[in-house]
Amino acid sequence: MTQKPLSHFFAYISRLRWIKRWGLMRNAIEENVATHSWEVATLAHALALIRNRHFGGSVDVDRIATAALYHDATEVITGDMPTPVKYHSKVMREVFGDIEHKAQYELLGLLPDALQEDFAPYLSEALWCRETRELVKAADRLSALLKCRAEIQAGNGEFEPAAKQIYHRLQQENLPEVQYFLEVFAPGYQQPLDHLLEQPH
Repeated sequence: MTQKPLSHFFAYISRLRWIKRWGLMRNAIEENVATHSWEVATLAHALALIRNRHFGGSVDVDRIATAALYHDATEVITGDMPTPVKYHSKVMREVFGDIEHKAQYELLGLLPDALQEDFAPYLSEALWCRETRELVKAADRLSALLKCRAEIQAGNGEFEPAAKQIYHRLQQENLPEVQYFLEVFAPGYQQPLDHLLEQPH
């Protein structure tokens, strides 16, 4: 039997757990990129299902959830660039966009040749359809809002401006599935554990 070539792809992206987010801010609750990616995937999955069930959508729920799971995979190469730095100027955004693009192909290159085409639609944002991009970005922003609210609840006022900015952006975008999530699911995040098993009224 011919020996298969080794791939370090999954060993590499497993290191996302060591990359901390919100690096320029004091955190009461530490968050890493792996944890964040899992949350964004669950939120994107929920938003896609809500769109299909309640708002006449027909999006590919599984594809969106998988794209969300890998949406920050390149940060194992680039690190987590704080949003104020990334969007400081048009030049910064263009330069970092080029770095992210190159990092996507670096990651794809770690995969066996036969699997690269299968993973490309998830690792390369340029290959996402409009609805995938829209819902993954909404889930990413929603995750950031929930993080900010958790920090504020823990007594960390440093996250108050960010929470207001992110909430305002979500209201501007006015996606009905996001508003649904904010009304139906988000309030539970502020509840203590003992209350979460009680049936809401």
